[in-house]
Amino acid sequence: MRRTCTARPARGSKITACRHDGLVGRLRAAGLAAIAGLGFVGLDGGGDDSSDPAVVTGCKKPEGKKLPPAKKQVNQLIAAERAVCEHAFAHLKNRRAVTRLRLDVKWATRLVRALMVLNRHEIAR
Repeated sequence: MRRTCTARPARGSKITACRHDGLVGRLRAAGLAAIAGLGFVGLDGGGDDSSDPAVVTGCKKPEGKKLPPAKKQVNQLIAAERAVCEHAFAHLKNRRAVTRLRLDVKWATRLVRALMVLNRHEIAR
């Protein structure tokens, strides 16, 4: 079963929240990895073994240069995997209760968890 973490105020960046929560350490402790967008490049920092990253990101294009075909293909594969989750979050945002949410974050967390259950039930039909 998937879990949602506690909601936070939107004024902070996602990568800062990941660092604050120690996401990389938690992923490594659980033996898991995450696929993330280019905004998360550097979150993992290589870890103990850079051949086994906890956070997999794409490759940024060097300034003034082209990205090699192999790295473009890596970015396409990562984007295809991320698309599934992005679509799920888009469905959650389609519910007006989430887009205009003005609540204490503890209530927002409960609401998002309830909506995820409803969304999962709706997809399973």
